[in-house]
Amino acid sequence: MPFLFEKLNVYNKALDFADIIYDFTKEFPRGSYYISDQINRASLSIAANIAEGNGRYHKNDRMNFFRIARGSAFECVPILELCKRKKLIDTKSCEQLKFQLEEISKMLTGLINY
Repeated sequence: MPFLFEKLNVYNKALDFADIIYDFTKEFPRGSYYISDQINRASLSIAANIAEGNGRYHKNDRMNFFRIARGSAFECVPILELCKRKKLIDTKSCEQLKFQLEEISKMLTGLINY
């Protein structure tokens, strides 16, 4: 039996995003560990905080974790930009990933406002 949050579209999109980021960063050259680690942790934090928030009993606790998840999505944006500047990802990939983050952020805002 799946957990309730596993049925949430935003959770699945966040998990897909973290998976894509993991695949991208596997190809980063040596010496890029700091940026690879940071974006992997931030991207996974989105889905992890959605899950943790859904495990809370009180509405304020849930909303706090959804806000943290949204903050983690925003945290990924400058890291992606730096990856683009350092030529670790191409412009098209960067824009696609930022589009996914924007979609996830809007869905999280909907959860927070609900």
